[in-house]
Amino acid sequence: MQVQGKEAIYATRYSSPLDCAVKTLQSEGVRGIFRGGLATLFREAIGNAFFFCTYEYSRYWMHSYIDSRRFSDKSHSVVAKDVGIGVMSGGISGMAFWTATLPLDVAKTIIQTDPDPRSSQNPFRVLKMVHRRAGLAGCYAGLGPTLARAFPANAAAIVAWEYSAKVLGLRHDD
Repeated sequence: MQVQGKEAIYATRYSSPLDCAVKTLQSEGVRGIFRGGLATLFREAIGNAFFFCTYEYSRYWMHSYIDSRRFSDKSHSVVAKDVGIGVMSGGISGMAFWTATLPLDVAKTIIQTDPDPRSSQNPFRVLKMVHRRAGLAGCYAGLGPTLARAFPANAAAIVAWEYSAKVLGLRHDD
């Protein structure tokens, strides 16, 4: 749906998401609905490993630093400290996720938008082709806007998650 109309080959083929799903099922079967699924699985598995390792380490480091004698100014409230640490650890973690996995997302997008369903579904073959044609920069196409979006989106998500956990009594470690 998102790429149609961008190039002549993608002229408006679908009138709605449901129309897209029905036509994909008719032309490619159930496999067509899951095209790019392997690349998405790799992106999420690797990305979440980077995200949560970065989140836990940065959160631990920031708490250790703020609670140390070097940062002895006690004028900051606990809520402000928690929100600040959540913003920073969440934002940094989101950026780590996308820096580690953007090439897999590029491969996924190419796989999903290729009009030929017989094209390679192997994300590593697709990345090899992208690297051969455009170099490392091609594998990281769109990194700037992605990181600009990742920091605030993940910062907000982590702050909301941490606050919800605290309100529900699921977290008592601070």
